[in-house]
Amino acid sequence: MVSAAEQMAANTSWAALGKATDLRHRIFFTLGLLIVYRLGTYIPVPGIDGAALRDFMEQASQGIGGIVSMFTGGALGRMGIFALGIMPYISASIIVQLLTAMVPALEQLKKEGEQGRKKINQYTRYGTVLLALFQAYGLAASLEAGDLAHDPGWYFRASVVITLVGGTMFLMWLGEQITARGIGNGISLIIFVGIIAEVPAALAQFFESGRSGAISPAVIVGVMVMVVAVIAFVVFMERALRKISIQYPRRQVGMKMTEAQQSHLPVKVNPSGVIPAIFASSLLLMPTTIATFSQAGQTGPIMSTILAYFGPGQPLYLLFFAAMIVFFAYFYTFNVSFKPDEVADNLKNQNGFVPGIRPGKKTAEYLEYVVNRVLVLGSGYLAAVCLLPEVLRAQYAIPFYFGGTSVLIVVSVTMDTIQQVQSHLLAHQYEGLIQKSQLRGKGKTRKKRGAPSRR
Repeated sequence: MVSAAEQMAANTSWAALGKATDLRHRIFFTLGLLIVYRLGTYIPVPGIDGAALRDFMEQASQGIGGIVSMFTGGALGRMGIFALGIMPYISASIIVQLLTAMVPALEQLKKEGEQGRKKINQYTRYGTVLLALFQAYGLAASLEAGDLAHDPGWYFRASVVITLVGGTMFLMWLGEQITARGIGNGISLIIFVGIIAEVPAALAQFFESGRSGAISPAVIVGVMVMVVAVIAFVVFMERALRKISIQYPRRQVGMKMTEAQQSHLPVKVNPSGVIPAIFASSLLLMPTTIATFSQAGQTGPIMSTILAYFGPGQPLYLLFFAAMIVFFAYFYTFNVSFKPDEVADNLKNQNGFVPGIRPGKKTAEYLEYVVNRVLVLGSGYLAAVCLLPEVLRAQYAIPFYFGGTSVLIVVSVTMDTIQQVQSHLLAHQYEGLIQKSQLRGKGKTRKKRGAPSRR
C-alpha cells in the first residue's frame, strides 16, 4: 500500500510549476550556482604544464585518475581550481558526525538545538580546511614528483595549496547557498552535476571503442542493459521499507478522549544512504591518488606496494572496499541515523509500544534485532552495487570509469530533489486552496451584510 504522502505526490499537478513563483526562483538560483561550479572546473591552477598533465591523465583515465576525475567533474583531469572537489567537506562532515556519536560533549552539543548545530557546522568547516590542506599539499608534491610543474619549488606548492583549499571552501559555500536558497541538497547536487557532466564524454569514448573494434557489440549491449538494471535495482532498494507495527492506547487529552490508534515505524533497508560508499571511496582514493601522480617520477617501495595491491580492480582493493562499506553501514546506522535507545525512549514518552514487546529496554533490544537483520540485506546491496561495475570493468577492459558509487549518488540525489520539488508544489497548491476558501468566506460575509433584513 502506498502512503498518504505518496498519494498526494501522485496527484500533484506539474502544470502548477508555472504558477509557483518561489519554486521557479529557487530552481533558477540553483541552476545558476551549478553553472558557476562548472565554469570553475575549467580555470586551471597556476604553474601546471598542461600538455604533460593531459598526456598523463589519458594514461591514467582507466585507473584511479578516472575515478577521481569522475567525482570532481573533470576538474582533476584539467587540474582546475576545484580539483579537490567537495570530498574534503564530505569526509569532514562524516568524521564529525561519527565523533558526535562517540564523544559525549559533542553529543550534548547536538541536543542544544540551533546553537549546537551551528557549532558543529563550524567544527566541520575547520575539519574541511585541515583535510583540504593535507590533500592539496600531497597533490602539489605529487605534481612536482611527476614533472608536471613549470617551476617546482615552495612557491609552486604554496600557490597550489592556497588555490585548491580556496576552491574547496568556495564549493562548500556554494553548496550551503543552494541548500538555503535553492532546491535540493547543495553538496549532493554539486557531486551529482560533476558525475553527470562526465557521462557524455565517457559514452562517446565507449561507443568509439566499439566502432573501432576494441570492444565487441555484445559487451556494449551487456553494459547498457546492466546499467539500466542497476538503476532500477537501486531505486527499488532505496524505497524498500521494513514496517514495524506501533500501537497507541486510548487516552484523554484535555477534555477530549482519543481512540486507540495503530501506526507503523518505517525502517529503510538502507538507513545510511550512500554515506558508507562515499566514505569508503574517499579513504581509498586519498593514498592511491598520490601514488598515481608519483608514478610518473621515481616511485618509492611504499607507493609501489599501494599501486600493486590497492589499485582499482585488485582483489585487496575490492575486499577492503566491501569490508569498509559493510562496517560503515552498521556503524553509521546505529550511531547516527537510527539509534534504537532513542527511538524506544521517544515511543515510551508518546505512550506508543510494539505489540507483544514491553516499552523501554525490551523495545530497544527488539528494534536493534530488527535493524541488524535488515542491515544484512542493506549492506550487502550497497557492497554489490559498488563492486559489480569494478569487477566487470576489470574483466572487459572498459576504457572509462563507471562505478556503483556514482550510480548510487545520481539515483539518490535525483529522488531527493524530485521529492523536494513535489513538496514545494504541494505547499503551493495548499496555499492556493486556502486563499480561495478565504476569498469565498469573505464574499459570503459581504452578501449577508448587504442583504435586506426580513420583516
